[in-house]
Amino acid sequence: MLVERSLHPGWLSNAYLVADEEGGTAVFVDSGAPLEPLRAAAERWGVQPSHVLRTHADPDHVAGEHELGLEVVLGPFEAGGLRVEALATPGHKEDHLAFVVNGEACFSGDILFRDAVGGGRDVPAIKHSVMDVLMKLPHDLRVLPGHTDETTIGREWEENPFVRVWRGVDPESDEPCRVGGEAATLVVWSPDYDGKGKALVRFAGGREAIVGGSRVERG
Repeated sequence: MLVERSLHPGWLSNAYLVADEEGGTAVFVDSGAPLEPLRAAAERWGVQPSHVLRTHADPDHVAGEHELGLEVVLGPFEAGGLRVEALATPGHKEDHLAFVVNGEACFSGDILFRDAVGGGRDVPAIKHSVMDVLMKLPHDLRVLPGHTDETTIGREWEENPFVRVWRGVDPESDEPCRVGGEAATLVVWSPDYDGKGKALVRFAGGREAIVGGSRVERG
């Protein structure tokens, strides 16, 4: 299987071209990054992409769909030597999908990153998608996220701060903080793809959210 990545310099979002082999079948995964590098890869490989696999519909992941003019895939897909599983992974977005292609790579969109997970208010759904869906995949599986760096399931199982707390390996933090002026407890802090961090916070009454680190006032 062949994979080419393009990265948007502002959004830091990834778009991918995936082919079964040179001269074979190819698809795009998301389209929110410059398409020229992916078209160049398609020409090198001698492939004509036929579809776009969409992980979710945020602008930084669908910006190029109109330009591509290809059918959008929102479920399992098979063509040529490509076999695509579509895993329901809600939380960041209700209809979010992660795609596992040929059992070799998981395109995780915005639900799992290197060292972090997707943001959102539905923390139980995010936790379920990460722990009960993605962390059940083979640990040597490549993870190609919607933003920045590649990782593996096994690396995130061992090193991702959210996963480690949810596994019970590391304790929750009890650091007081404020989010949008509201008092909260900082439960998990992790790096994030934009360099600003990612946090699981808990408000009075037990309500939780996963938010970007720039929203958290610490100390």
